[in-house]
Amino acid sequence: MGNKSFDKVEKNLKERGYQVRCFDTAQEAARYLDEQIDGRTVGIGGSVTMDQIGIYPMLEKHNTVYWHLRMPQGMTDAEVRAKENAAEIYLSSVNGLAETGEMINIDGRCNRVASIFYGHEKVYLVIGENKLEKDYDSALYRARNVAAPRNARRVGANTPCAVNMDRCYDCSSPDRICRGLSVLWGKPIGSEFEILLIHEELGY
Repeated sequence: MGNKSFDKVEKNLKERGYQVRCFDTAQEAARYLDEQIDGRTVGIGGSVTMDQIGIYPMLEKHNTVYWHLRMPQGMTDAEVRAKENAAEIYLSSVNGLAETGEMINIDGRCNRVASIFYGHEKVYLVIGENKLEKDYDSALYRARNVAAPRNARRVGANTPCAVNMDRCYDCSSPDRICRGLSVLWGKPIGSEFEILLIHEELGY
C-alpha cells in the first residue's frame, strides 16, 4: 500500500461530479474493471498505466477491445485509433492529478485527450498515487516536466527532454510529443466518468 492519502482528492473529485473508487493495489482495480465492463466495445488510450495493470488480456476475453499498443492483424494504426475513439467505453490515465481535483494530460496526436473529453458512454481514468500533486500548478508542472520527458524517451523521441530527462524545453523538434494539453476542471456535461485511485506507483 502507498503512503499518500486520497481523502482530500476523493472529496474534491466527487464535488466536481465524478464517481470515485480507491484501491490498495492495481490488481484489485483491474479486477473491478473486468467485472464492470462486459460485452462492450472498449478503447484504450496510449497509457503505461493500462499496460502495467494488465487490463487488456482480461477485457479481451469478453469485450471487443481496441488499443493501438496491441495492434490486431489486418488493421492499420489509423483504423485502430478510430475504433478506440468510437468505442462505448474508454480507459486511460492522466499525467497529473491535483488534490484540488484538476486532471491534466499532455498528448502528441491528441487522440487520447479528445477521447477523454467526448464521445463515449463512460470513461474510466485509472491513476496511481505518484500522479498526485498538491495543487493545479504542481500537477501541471508534473505533466510537463516529469511525465512528458519519460514518455518521450519511452517512444524513442529525439527531443532534449528525452535525452536529459530533467524538464520540458518547449522544443521545436519534429519528434515533440507534447502537442496538446488538456485540463478537466469538472466532469463534462452529459457524460459518465469514474476515477480509480490506486495506492501504487503506476505509469509516468
